[in-house]
Amino acid sequence: MNLILEELAAGLPDMRHIGQAVIRIVAAIALGALIGWEREKAGKPAGLRTHILVCLGTTVFVVACIGANFSVEGLSRVIQGIVTGLGFIGAGSILKLSAERDVRGLTTAAGIWMTAAIGVAIGLGCLGIALLATTATFILLRLGVLGDGDSGPAPRDRADG
Repeated sequence: MNLILEELAAGLPDMRHIGQAVIRIVAAIALGALIGWEREKAGKPAGLRTHILVCLGTTVFVVACIGANFSVEGLSRVIQGIVTGLGFIGAGSILKLSAERDVRGLTTAAGIWMTAAIGVAIGLGCLGIALLATTATFILLRLGVLGDGDSGPAPRDRADG
């Protein structure tokens, strides 16, 4: 039974660490939900659940690494992997419609990437930065609703004559 309790408490040695983990996880859900709600309201394919999961997932990666006493170099490698991996996932949301010479999904990809960055900030305990970044992201996405957002045609390369 002690082994089970030890495993459950790994990375959470005292009430302070438990409190920090709970605050960070709740913050990740809330801030990811705010961006996801905006995307869903705008009718975009990556909506509420996607952004919550991206923000929560990146937060958990960072919090778990800190709880496992990763070195700064180890934590840096994890964050580098998150940035690269989410860039790859975001790239999957970008579509080039060759018949129309139109590119769609760039804002969706950037939103997923930004949500991951917010999750990393939360995981590191930089809640103020995460809140500012979420606010800025929300405002920029809302302003995009007034403009062309993901639906505008991509600039054409005029080098081919």
